[in-house]
Amino acid sequence: MKRKKKADKNEEPVMTEQDVQAQDTDANSTDADDADAQEQTIDKDAEIAEAKDKYLRLYSEFDNFRKRTARERLDLINSAGREIMEDLLPVLDDFERAIETSKDAKDVASVIEGVQLVQTKMINILQAKGLKAYESKEQEFDADFHEAITRIPAPDPKLSGKVVDVIETGYMLHDKVLRYAKVVVGE
Repeated sequence: MKRKKKADKNEEPVMTEQDVQAQDTDANSTDADDADAQEQTIDKDAEIAEAKDKYLRLYSEFDNFRKRTARERLDLINSAGREIMEDLLPVLDDFERAIETSKDAKDVASVIEGVQLVQTKMINILQAKGLKAYESKEQEFDADFHEAITRIPAPDPKLSGKVVDVIETGYMLHDKVLRYAKVVVGE
């Protein structure tokens, strides 16, 4: 009996036909699973590559847009005052002519009249660009339009809390305050 046990141990297990088919099916399904996994990996790699490409293109496009707008903004800032400067050059020329003629002038009234004409020309140019002065005298004090320099006793009780005197005229550019009117307010 002892010999039989030893012989059984040395014998290889006998495989049935079903065992062989199951083993082949497992091998085939493993190969198919490996092929599917490789295919999915390739698809994922392609998707990742495509997403990276889209990202890089979008990033480059945005970077170009940012640089272009920065360059345009800088150009706009550098040339923003060009139009107004070109319009004011004739006024500067008129001032030069007024100074030249006033040196030899004996009639002060004609010099004053010439300076007033130049002032009117300049005001017209600035108004055409959207600048306008606003009236402040005897108006209610409004911190949105006025800057109080000082307060004095009101010469008339009706002027209490109102603008008594204007030191500097206030100006608006396209309905926004460009310079606040410096005023004296009555108490």
